[in-house]
Amino acid sequence: MSEELNFALETAKEAMEGSISHLEAGLAKIRAGRASAQMLDGLFVDYYGTNTPLSQVANITTPDARTLAIQPWEKGMLDPITKSIQAANLGFNPNNNGSVVMINIPPLTEERRRDLVKRTKAEGENAKVSLRSARKDANEEIKNLQKSGLPEDEAKGAVEKIQQMTDAYSIKVDKHLEAKEKEIMTV
Repeated sequence: MSEELNFALETAKEAMEGSISHLEAGLAKIRAGRASAQMLDGLFVDYYGTNTPLSQVANITTPDARTLAIQPWEKGMLDPITKSIQAANLGFNPNNNGSVVMINIPPLTEERRRDLVKRTKAEGENAKVSLRSARKDANEEIKNLQKSGLPEDEAKGAVEKIQQMTDAYSIKVDKHLEAKEKEIMTV
């Protein structure tokens, strides 16, 4: 197998791995009624005039399944952290006790659970679209290699490998979605 063909296969594999990683990150942000420090990923705090990720100004822990505790490294950061959580409109009501910001995660209603499952499925569909896009790009690269002298049987074998890879990653997406849906619907 030629070096260019191996490169095309590796590029497709990396793109598909990236799709799975992106899906995992997206699913981690969807709350399932349990507290998780990842719920606050992407939240920025005004740190002396600079927008800084929350994780860089405070320690985020989960003392129990329904509580998030945010302990800033500087006491002066309590109010900016509280304000940024309220401004992010995450549906949380942070409580500032003078040394720690506590967030109680409310239990999910049945309707909210169904909405979260829909959001989960949308994330999964986006991942599958990304997988198909990676497959298309790899197949186009193989066609270009075939035009520049790659034997037809090698090209067919590579296309089949790409399809097998796509199917395998698609199954991974389905497993992630199934696990997240079960987690969301479990009361």
